[in-house]
Amino acid sequence: MCIGVPVQIVSVGESIYHLAQVDVCGVRREVNIMLICEGEPATLLGQWVLVHVGFAMSVIDEQEAHATLAALADLDIEVSVSQR
Repeated sequence: MCIGVPVQIVSVGESIYHLAQVDVCGVRREVNIMLICEGEPATLLGQWVLVHVGFAMSVIDEQEAHATLAALADLDIEVSVSQR
């Protein structure tokens, strides 16, 4: 089963064509932000997003992100983000 994983964007490149770096439970991964970036990538710094197969799919609020991570932990689902 594949699900969207909440992650926080910690760094971005100069354009949407550069991968952003995200943090998921203390692990850093690179993800594609092309589907959610509507302006300058820098506006996404610190934002929480749902990632599925290496692509940020939507921006979510921090409370929803933490609630989802807690629910996944309660279900003993190991959280990871695909690395291409």
